[in-house]
Amino acid sequence: MSLFNVLDIAGSGMSAQALRLNTTASNLANAESVSSSSGETYRARQPVFSAMVKALGDTPAGTGVQVLGIVESQEPLRKQHQPGHPMADEDGYIFLPNVSMVEEMANMISASRSYQSNSEIAKTSKQLLMRTLSLGE
Repeated sequence: MSLFNVLDIAGSGMSAQALRLNTTASNLANAESVSSSSGETYRARQPVFSAMVKALGDTPAGTGVQVLGIVESQEPLRKQHQPGHPMADEDGYIFLPNVSMVEEMANMISASRSYQSNSEIAKTSKQLLMRTLSLGE
């Protein structure tokens, strides 16, 4: 595996973690949004990743991270009885998203650290490439 492949792999990991951070930010921004029906209520979203694998000779080798899509959480929505709320339904209930602030904060920290690790890998690979080029001087 060349150092150029390492840069590609680290870059795909950084892109995937950036998407994860954006999805987490969207979930946090909508965590307290209120709706009068379950069909209109925001649902937490999570990206789905997969390893890209390509065969090098007889051995499969990872070539990066692939984003398969973004899925909505199937967890039940939060339902609160607030008959005086302007968004309450005919029974006096409002619907809140199924976003867990604790899980989202953990996702944010994890994605941030993963992004940082991939960034360090790219930086180290760049330094190794530069040192390799300077050997010819």
